Amino acid sequence: MSITREAVLDCLKNISDPAGGDIVSSGVMRALNVDAGKVRFVLEIPGNQAAAYEPVKSQAETTLKALDGVDAVSIVMTGHTQTAAPPDLQPQRPKQTGPERIPGVDRIIAVASGKGGVGKSTVTSNLACALAQMGLRVGVLDADVYGPSQPRMLGVSGRPASPDGKTILPLRNHGVTLMSIGLMTNDDQAVVWRGPMLMGALQQMMMQVQWGALDVLLVDLPPGTGDVQMTLAQKARVDGAVIVSTPQDVALLDARKGIDMFKQLNVPILGMIENMSTHICSNCGHEEHVFGHGGVAAEAAKLDVPLLAEVPLDLAVRLAADGGAPVTVSNPDGPQAAAFYQIARTLAAGFK
Repeated sequence: MSITREAVLDCLKNISDPAGGDIVSSGVMRALNVDAGKVRFVLEIPGNQAAAYEPVKSQAETTLKALDGVDAVSIVMTGHTQTAAPPDLQPQRPKQTGPERIPGVDRIIAVASGKGGVGKSTVTSNLACALAQMGLRVGVLDADVYGPSQPRMLGVSGRPASPDGKTILPLRNHGVTLMSIGLMTNDDQAVVWRGPMLMGALQQMMMQVQWGALDVLLVDLPPGTGDVQMTLAQKARVDGAVIVSTPQDVALLDARKGIDMFKQLNVPILGMIENMSTHICSNCGHEEHVFGHGGVAAEAAKLDVPLLAEVPLDLAVRLAADGGAPVTVSNPDGPQAAAFYQIARTLAAGFK
C-alpha cells in the first residue's frame, strides 16, 4: 500500500510548532515530496531555534515511519535570520538585460491563448505529464500570476524552500518540476500587483529557481498580450509558442492577436491546438460540436502553422485536472489522453 501526499499532510498537521499552531499551517514544513514510500521535506525554522525544533523533527520522523506505506523519511532542517530573504517572491523591478538562457534548461516553450477559458492550463499540465511519461525532463512555470491553477492540476501543495535565501527550490509531482505563484500564496489570496512588480516576480521565478537539468520548460502564460508575455520574450530565450483556442469565432479573434504578438517578439509559432473540439455523449454516443468545429484548423492553414491536435471536450479531462492527476497520468492509455500524447510526440520530435 503506497502512502499518499494527503495522508502525510494529515499526519504532520498533528505535529505542534513551538511558535504556535502545527508545522503545516505555520509554514515551517516546506517542499514536501512523497514518492514510492519515501517522504522528504524541509523544516525551515527561525534562526537560533535549532534546539527547540530538534524534538519536532524527531517526532515527525517517528510518526511518519509508523504509517503504513512509508519506507523512509528524510527531514532537512534549515534556519534563517531576519536578514535572509524568505522564499516568497518579493516584487522587484526587473533589471534591464537581454534574453538569456535559464541555467540547465535546454528549451522553453510558451503555451498561450488569446482569451481565457479555452483550456490552456489544462493542456499545459497534460502536455507536461505526457512528455514526462515519455522520459523527458520537464518543468512547468505557471506564469498566470493572477490565476495560477497548475498547483491544483498537478497535485502539488506546500511551500517551496529557500535554504540560502536566494535560490528557490521548486516542487515536483508526476515527474514534473513546478514553480507557481500559487505555491507562495493562500488559495483565496489575491495577487494585487502592478506591472513592474509582476515582471520582477516573473524574472525571479525564471532565474532564481533551481530548475535542475530540464529538456523542456513549459510556460503557462495568462491570456492576452500583456506584461507577462512581453517580459518572458524579452528576458528569456523562448524557443517557440503553442497557441490554444476553441473553434468559436470569438476565441479565434483573440488567438490571432496572440499569434501576431509572438511574431512581433520574434518567437516562432510551433502550432495551434483546437481544444473542446467535439463532445461525444457518454450515454448515446452522439457527437456534438458545442463550440463549432474546424475553426482552428482553418486558421492554422491560413497562417501556415501546424495544427497539433483537436482535443475533445470530455468530463474525464476536467475531473482528472481537478483531482490533481491529469488524464495523461490517471488514464494514459484512454482515448481522452490520446490527443495530448499526439502533441507531445510532435513537439518531442522537434527537440532532436
